[in-house]
Amino acid sequence: MAEETAIFAGGCFWCMVKPFDTVPGIDKVVSGYTGGHVPNPTYEQVVSHTTGHTEAVAITFDPTVMPYDKLVDIYWQQTDPTDAMGQFQDRGDNYRPVIYVNSPEQRAIAEQSKAALAASGRFDDPIVTRIEDVQPFYPAEEYHQDFYKKDPLRFEMEESGGRDAFVKKHWDK
Repeated sequence: MAEETAIFAGGCFWCMVKPFDTVPGIDKVVSGYTGGHVPNPTYEQVVSHTTGHTEAVAITFDPTVMPYDKLVDIYWQQTDPTDAMGQFQDRGDNYRPVIYVNSPEQRAIAEQSKAALAASGRFDDPIVTRIEDVQPFYPAEEYHQDFYKKDPLRFEMEESGGRDAFVKKHWDK
């Protein structure tokens, strides 16, 4: 079977790479921008909140080893699905949580997973993560790629900015 692509936005893309990059069946994880109206945006343009883009990761995966529903499960554990305008210390529309789907099958899986999460009682507030059709994805500048490997100390500081405590509260039960 051919490889597929999944695109997830959930705060700073630096923190979204490692959880997927370390899983069997993942070929690559690329940090980038999607969901906006400016072609080939730069990081500076995206953080200026004028392009409509969100930071995201594009994941190339082998669905026979890592099915899409398992990727969605990993995604939920990396985000606060109740916060529509940012994630943890990352604030603004460019950090909004979105699952970008590229097929009716991905949409059905994402919507079913979101409904199950909402019904789980794990969160007091409503699940606000959006599920949208895939839009053009623009890879981020090279210095943003594999950030957790290039600057592990800074990555750990970013990761501990609320995400770790959130995961422990909602997922480590």
